[in-house]
Amino acid sequence: MSGPREPVPFAFIADADRFRSNVTPPPPQRASAGQLTGRLLLGLTIVAALVGSLMVGMPALSLDHSSTSPQHSQASQGH
Repeated sequence: MSGPREPVPFAFIADADRFRSNVTPPPPQRASAGQLTGRLLLGLTIVAALVGSLMVGMPALSLDHSSTSPQHSQASQGH
């Protein structure tokens, strides 16, 4: 029952690319000294956390090549 369909006009998409508004957006607000200080402290906190996690995690990631033989406890050596 569906008859021939009308083509959908897509001219509005082409017009949208050429459209230029005469309204200028407001200039972005400058951050206050408190906001800049807060951002700086947040950045320093993140960097310090990453450095601290590396310092704590590096000994666990390093391989100990000094002891090649398995060590036994003193209880098992006494018997």
